[in-house]
Amino acid sequence: MEEKLLYKIRVKGYVQGVGFRWRTLRQAASRGIKGYVKNMPDGSVFIEAEGTRKQLRDFADWCRKGPGYVESVTVDVYPPMDYEGFTVRY
Repeated sequence: MEEKLLYKIRVKGYVQGVGFRWRTLRQAASRGIKGYVKNMPDGSVFIEAEGTRKQLRDFADWCRKGPGYVESVTVDVYPPMDYEGFTVRY
């Protein structure tokens, strides 16, 4: 079994009010990724995504294109937290 990683992803740009969180939920589910997505007060979207390196690499590539207008995506790698599913947080 391939080692799991946790990506903490910050997406900046025009990414709130365009369905970014809900599409992120669908993209994560279709890839078997666990974690959560949340709008941040500064207008960005924050994601904790847990999965294999390939799953997360593909997911981060999707985040760079995502709905709305993405200016930048930063990814930091952490040890996994063993999330049970993927949710939208408020």
